[in-house]
Amino acid sequence: MDSTFKSGFVSIIGRTNVGKSTLINAITGEKVAIATPKTQTTRTAIKAIINRENSQIIFIDTPGIHKAKTKLNKAMIDIAYKTSKDVDVILFIVETNKYDFEILDKIKDSKKPIILIINKVDLIKKEELLEVIAKYNEQCEFAGIIPISAMKSEGIEEVIVEIENLLKPGPKYYEEDEYTDQTVRQLIEETLREKALKFLQEEVPHGIFVEIDKMKLRKTRMGEDIYDIDANIYAEKMSHKSIIIGKNGNMIKKIGEYTRLDAEKLLGTKVNLKIWVKVKEDWQNDENIIRRLL
Repeated sequence: MDSTFKSGFVSIIGRTNVGKSTLINAITGEKVAIATPKTQTTRTAIKAIINRENSQIIFIDTPGIHKAKTKLNKAMIDIAYKTSKDVDVILFIVETNKYDFEILDKIKDSKKPIILIINKVDLIKKEELLEVIAKYNEQCEFAGIIPISAMKSEGIEEVIVEIENLLKPGPKYYEEDEYTDQTVRQLIEETLREKALKFLQEEVPHGIFVEIDKMKLRKTRMGEDIYDIDANIYAEKMSHKSIIIGKNGNMIKKIGEYTRLDAEKLLGTKVNLKIWVKVKEDWQNDENIIRRLL
């Protein structure tokens, strides 16, 4: 093994909607994690891989920390904290308008190097930023503190370099052309959920999950490749099902069209997407479904 080559695992942890998924997409330059303005977008620990000349870094985007109201919520939070104990470096991402000292106290117990990432600094004045840094410095001895704007991809290189400085020599865990551990099926399921999160009303999105029943490649009569994809969107309530479908089916058509376009970019071929909306009441407390999602 090349003693100059470094590798390791890095978890990204923080409360909901601080920009974790936006950061991980900016770091990899790929659409690995869905990112929306809605809270609780990420449900499981998603791995994203970047390969550099002298390093391979595997980032783990964890569910946002929030108040647990269901078994699903509790399982998501458990994943986030458990992941922080099994990595080489922790990226603790915060915004400037709220101090997340409770989360910090829990991840300090892992005894792992913590890099404080202060996101959305383009929205505040320098004096305010210095005050935020000072207050966090009172709580923890960080391995590094980096102000960034994940949305604008500012400060991303500094984050990667700081991580590389903390990693030890290690092997390549993944091939160089891999950028995530998710399957294509999972990526399309998440794409469909992302479009639902984007277009539906606030009370509906977190009461849904997506499952692909069929994904099969075939030839058209013209000899062109096309994927047939059958997907289900499960809602918790019959009233939610009506909202997802929309008047004259307009909402589900809109969700399906935007999903199909992204799926075609991902697969590099035509897609025939069919979506069914079904109801599974109280699924967020169903242990079997939670295991499948997480």
